[in-house]
Amino acid sequence: MADESTSSFYDDNAATYASRQRTLPIRRLDAFLSQLHPGSSILDLGCGGGQDSAYMLSKGFDVTPTDGSPAIANQAESFLKRPVAVLRFEDLDEEEAFDGVWAEASLSHVARATLPEVLERIRTALRPGGTFHATFKAGEAEGHDRFGRYYNYLSAELLSEMLGDGGWHNIVISEGDGTGYDGKPTRWLAVRTQK
Repeated sequence: MADESTSSFYDDNAATYASRQRTLPIRRLDAFLSQLHPGSSILDLGCGGGQDSAYMLSKGFDVTPTDGSPAIANQAESFLKRPVAVLRFEDLDEEEAFDGVWAEASLSHVARATLPEVLERIRTALRPGGTFHATFKAGEAEGHDRFGRYYNYLSAELLSEMLGDGGWHNIVISEGDGTGYDGKPTRWLAVRTQK
């Protein structure tokens, strides 16, 4: 998490946030899973309510769900009926442990200055050739939303540059319109890349 106001929002609104009506990103999930062998190990980084993890588990993958908020992790644990580790992005400390890392709408909360280090931690956690997926709210300048949550609001160019500088391969970034928890129209960046 980037700052205290972001952490507080998720801790204070865990039940509402985790159980909200949310459309699964099926196309992105299937595209990500298609890059992996059946039964591959996946780290769900910032799993929220656990719905994406549940989908990947239902497809036979070995999923490790995590979230930076203890309260959100508890919600996901209740939903998934399995342990959900409390893990802040900057505390990820695995080496070649996963075939894939899924970070849907979570890394948006990492401070721009810290993001390269977090991306390197993710890269280290992946096995050679492993696949990484993430989505970010698009924008030009970092800031907070009306709930006080910090966002790094990246451009496709800046994200591509960060990943390229970090040694990632086969970087594919797409843009699309959607929404978020705040209900506002949102431009999203989706990236899929490999170690």
